[in-house]
Amino acid sequence: MSEQIADERVSASPVPAQVGGRAVMLIPRRTSDLEESLLPPDYQRILATVRQAAGPVMARQVGELLGVDVSVRARLEPLRGKLVRLVDRGWLRKLPDGRFSTRL
Repeated sequence: MSEQIADERVSASPVPAQVGGRAVMLIPRRTSDLEESLLPPDYQRILATVRQAAGPVMARQVGELLGVDVSVRARLEPLRGKLVRLVDRGWLRKLPDGRFSTRL
């Protein structure tokens, strides 16, 4: 019984994968039964920041709210990549003008 429970926990959590020899966490596609708490903590913070904004936000605004040094492009681009990854997986949506908002 405990083996079955352990197997269910493993199947419900994001699966680590190998990319370029490094272990990375795959961001699961959003489904109605999937909870936001299964996302890695930094992605949860990004979602919370976008959700708390008064409307759609640019990556720079999200970075400022998260305390990222947005004056350095090398610090902003990884955040933009995470935002796009959340869009690709259905957690956020990207508007044509490049701003990000939560899904309805």
